[in-house]
Amino acid sequence: MDFDALEEQDGTRFSFNVWPSTRIEANRLVVPLGCLYTPLKENMPQVTYPPVLCKSQNCHVVLNPYCFPDFQSKMWTCPMCMSKNPFPSNYAGISETNLPAELIARYSTIDYVVQQEGLPPVFLFVIDLCLSVEELEALKAALLMALSLMPQNALVGLITFGKTVQLFELAFDEIPKCYVFNGAKDVTQKQIQDLLTLGANRNPQTQTMGNQIVQSKFLMPIQEVDLTFTSIIEEMQVDPNPVKSTMRPLRATGVALSVAVGLLQAAVPNTGARVMLFTGGPCTYGPGIVVSEDLKETIRSHTDIAKENTKYTKKAYKFYEELGSRAVSSGHTIDLYPQCYDQPGYYEMQELSKKTGGLCVLADAFSERVFKDSFQKVFTKNEKGTLNLGFNATIEIMTSRELKVQGAIGHCASANKKGSSVSETELGIGGTTAWKIGALDPSSTLSFFFEVANQQSAPSRGGVIQFQTVYQNANGQKVMRVTTLSRAWDSSSGPSANGPNSIIAQGFDQEAAAVLMARIAVFKAESEEAFDVLRWLDRMLIKLVSKFAQYTKDDPDSFQLSRNFGFYPQFMFHLRRSHFLQVWNSSPDETAFYRYMLNRENATNTLIMVQPTLEAYSFQGEPQPVLLASTSIKADQILVFDSFFRVVIHYGDTIAQWRKAKYHEDPQHHAFKTLLERPKADALELVKKRFPTPRFIETDQGQSQARFLLATIDPVITHESRSGFGQPEQKGGEVVFTEDVNWQVFEKSLIRLAVQSSS
Repeated sequence: MDFDALEEQDGTRFSFNVWPSTRIEANRLVVPLGCLYTPLKENMPQVTYPPVLCKSQNCHVVLNPYCFPDFQSKMWTCPMCMSKNPFPSNYAGISETNLPAELIARYSTIDYVVQQEGLPPVFLFVIDLCLSVEELEALKAALLMALSLMPQNALVGLITFGKTVQLFELAFDEIPKCYVFNGAKDVTQKQIQDLLTLGANRNPQTQTMGNQIVQSKFLMPIQEVDLTFTSIIEEMQVDPNPVKSTMRPLRATGVALSVAVGLLQAAVPNTGARVMLFTGGPCTYGPGIVVSEDLKETIRSHTDIAKENTKYTKKAYKFYEELGSRAVSSGHTIDLYPQCYDQPGYYEMQELSKKTGGLCVLADAFSERVFKDSFQKVFTKNEKGTLNLGFNATIEIMTSRELKVQGAIGHCASANKKGSSVSETELGIGGTTAWKIGALDPSSTLSFFFEVANQQSAPSRGGVIQFQTVYQNANGQKVMRVTTLSRAWDSSSGPSANGPNSIIAQGFDQEAAAVLMARIAVFKAESEEAFDVLRWLDRMLIKLVSKFAQYTKDDPDSFQLSRNFGFYPQFMFHLRRSHFLQVWNSSPDETAFYRYMLNRENATNTLIMVQPTLEAYSFQGEPQPVLLASTSIKADQILVFDSFFRVVIHYGDTIAQWRKAKYHEDPQHHAFKTLLERPKADALELVKKRFPTPRFIETDQGQSQARFLLATIDPVITHESRSGFGQPEQKGGEVVFTEDVNWQVFEKSLIRLAVQSSS
C-alpha cells in the first residue's frame, strides 16, 4: 500500500489502513486507530459552486465519492446516516458517464469557495521596545520587509510596549497619535471597547471592506497608511525607562497582548486576524509576569517546575491560557517571536500559540538569520500570488455509525460540539466533533483518534470519515475543504486475526503510527512524570512487537518482524532519547518549543525530529544515507546531519586538515573542492525550504559544536566499549561518552521480552 500517494491525494495518513471490525479487536492493536490530517495540503481541486449537503437533521455530510447515487430517481444516499436526498436541479444531467467532481473517486478532497468576498486578513504587530539599539534596528528592518510582502488591502495595526503599552491610531496621519495603557493593570475587552469607543454605531471612522464594515481607526489598509506606518516604525526608539546593570528591563508583555486581543475582539470578531508578538525577553512587569526585574532572581528551571518552586509560573500560565482562549473563540491567532539568549518565558506563553494555531520562532536574536529568514517565509506566496495562509478555521469530523471520535492532539481548541459520534473515551482534546483553529498553513497537521463502536462484525461496506474544514483565505474568501475517506473493515476472525500475516498488519503505516505515539507521549509528558511516560512507551512497544512478530515462544533467535513494522522500534528508541521526553539538557522554554513543533508538523518532518537523517559525502561516490550511529563518523568523509531544528555539516579529521591546508584552492585538487562545496549546497537547500529556518552549523570532528551530532547518534562506541580488558578493538567511528544503551542492546532486550511466554 502506497501511503505517500494516499497522503498526496488527501493530506491524511492513518496508523491502520484496514480497520478492525469490533471494539475488542481494536483494543488489541496496541497502537490507537488514528490519522494525521493536513487541512491546507496544497494543489487540491477547487470549485466555485456551493456544496451539496445531506438534509438529515444533525448530519450535514457533503456529497462525496462514497455516497450511493441513484441516477434514475436523481437521489443519493448518505453513507453516514443512510438517509436519501434529492440532487439539486442543476444536477439534472448527471449520469454514470457524466459525474460532478465530488462523485469522482480521485476528488475525495475538494475545495468549495462558498463566499467570494470578505474582509482581508488583519496583522497586528506587538513590539517590545526593551531591546538594544542594534536589535531594534534589525527588527525594524524585518517589519518593513514584511510590509512590502503583505497584500496591499490587508489591515495592519501597531502596539509597542515597555513599562507602558502604546496603541497607535493610524487614521490620524498628521502626527503619530497613540493611546497609552498602564502596564501594571490588565484591561478587559469591555474596557478596551469603552476606552477606544469601538463597537456598533460608536465609531465614526469606518471602512467598508468587501461585504463587511470594520469600525476601527487602529486597523487600516496598508495601501492607505503605508507612509504613516513606515514612518512610525522608522522612528521607534528604545524604551526610555532607565535600566540598572543589576536589573532586567520592565516589560509589560501581558498587558500588551491583552490590549491586542481585546482590540481584535471588539473591532474584527470572527474574522481572520493575527497578533504578532516580537519580544526580546521575559515579561517582568504587570499581569503575566514570568520573572522579577532583579537579576539576582534566576528564571525557573525544569527542577523548579517539578518541585513547584516557582513564584510566578502557575499564575502566568493561566493568564496566557485565558488570553489564548479569548483569541481563538473570536477566530484570531497569536504568533510568537521571542528572541533572547536567555529564556524569554515561552513556557508560560505556549498556550497562546498552541490554542490558536499560531506560529513560533524561538531564537537568540532578531539580527540572526534564523529569525530574519523565518519571518520572511511567513509571507511566502503561492503560484496564484496569494499568501499560503488560512485564517479563522473550524474543523468538523463526521463518521459512519461504526466509528466515534475520541479527540485531537495538535494546535487547536475544542468547539464543544456534541453528537452521537463523540466517544466517551477521550484522547487529547476530546468530547467534541469540531475544533477551532485561529490560523492554518500548509505545514499545519493535526492528529485525530477514533474508536470502533461495533460490538459485532462490521458491515461489508467500508467505514467512512469526512473532514469539513471551513476557513478564510488570504483574499478574504470563505473556503470549505471537504476530505472524505473510506477504509475496509477486517472481516477475518480466529487466531490469525490481527496476527503477523493479517490484513490489518499489511495495512499498518509504521511512520504514521510512530508520529501518533510520539504525540500521545508528549501529551502525557505535560501532566505525568517522564519516567512513567517512558515506561508506558516501553510497554506499548513490547506489546506491539509481541503481537505482530513471528517467533517461537522463549526463543529470541526465532524472532522476525515484518517489513511493515521493521523501523517502528527504531523510532521508539530515538523518541525515548530525544529532547521531547528527556529534558535534562534543555530549558523549559526549549522543551515547550520542541514539543510545540512536534505537534504541528507532518509525518515526514516529525520523523526527522525524532530520528534525524545522516548523509555521508566522500571520494568513494555519490552521497548516501548512513546509519545514525557513532560508527558512521569517519576521518575521510563529510556528514550532513539534519535534526529539523539544526543542519550540521561535520568534517572528519582528515578532511578538516586538508581544508585548513587550503588544498581546495589548488587547481590540482579540484575533486576536493567539489567535495567541500556539495554538502554545503545541499545543506543550505534544506535550510532554505524549512520553517522555522534551522540553525546552520559547520564543525570539525572533535570540536565543541560536534556535540549536536554526538548527543543524538546511536552510541555504538562508548568510553566503556572501546578497547580494554576483554574488549576487541573497534575500527573507525567516534567514541561517545555516555551511559545510554545503544540500539543493539535495546533491540536484544526488546526481543527477549517480546518472546517471553508471560509477555
